[in-house]
Amino acid sequence: MASMGRRAFVALLGCSAAVWSVAARAQQTGSRASIGLLWPAAAPPASPRMESFRLGLRESGFVEGQNVVITIRHPQRDPQQLPELAAELVRLKVDVILSNGDFAPRVAQQATKTIPIVAISDDVIGAGIIASLSRPGGNTTGLTILSPELSAKRLELLKEIVPGLTRVTALWDATAVASQLLMTENAARSLGINLHVSELRSRDDVADAVRAARDSQAQGLNVLSSPFLASVSREIISLAAEYRLPAIYQWREQAEAGGLISYGPSLAAMWRQAAIIVARVLKGANPADLPVEQPTKFELVVNARTAKSLGLTIPTSVLLRADEVIE
Repeated sequence: MASMGRRAFVALLGCSAAVWSVAARAQQTGSRASIGLLWPAAAPPASPRMESFRLGLRESGFVEGQNVVITIRHPQRDPQQLPELAAELVRLKVDVILSNGDFAPRVAQQATKTIPIVAISDDVIGAGIIASLSRPGGNTTGLTILSPELSAKRLELLKEIVPGLTRVTALWDATAVASQLLMTENAARSLGINLHVSELRSRDDVADAVRAARDSQAQGLNVLSSPFLASVSREIISLAAEYRLPAIYQWREQAEAGGLISYGPSLAAMWRQAAIIVARVLKGANPADLPVEQPTKFELVVNARTAKSLGLTIPTSVLLRADEVIE
């Protein structure tokens, strides 16, 4: 028993050394902590992502340019570049990797089993990124956005605001896991909606997908959640307006940019919270023991100007539930 106790004590010492605070090491050596951001869209993260992330870091004692460096890597062409970008972050020996969506966190996990990973995932369990929300295990923790449940809810909202809605096109990121799509399809069946799915793999697919929705006489668009789809939302919003297609989105910013309606968590809050989790890891927390966090508040934003341009009257029941109505 004494021998077992000594072995356990030695193992504990080794573990403690492995998770010794990056912040403490940086303070002693004068070096800066290093964060690698593996972003799966072709353009860098748009506002308010990085602003909110830097705010969360500052609140936790990390200021970019002073005691922390952020290195962003994103594909110039398509998501298939992500493995080489993840490998590059590993070669740079970053202290923690932040990754987004369903695909990028799995790519990061394939690139390293030792560097901590903080994921902002659409469906962290469905994507197989972790096995348990309460005890993630391995080197990954983060936030899950509950996108499958929210996508089904958005379909209900779209039916509530579009009279006689029976035909909807769902725009889906082909790199996302199927759980979001499956739950949306189940919701469509229960609502009596004929759902057509358009898979998008690159920015070049956007115009064809929205045009095909118009040509198939879709009465609305349900834009599913993914970093890639968010990165092309301005194109989707513009084409939806041109083809007079009511569309529902995940983020407030998409409704503010001219989308008809949005329902989901706060994008700014998600990135700020991700920064706080990253800071905990930099200060020595073990990702395996950090429970995956979930949003607790969801925002409903209605763009009344867009509704008017589409000839839609938003029901009072929806307006009363809205967090914001853009006049």
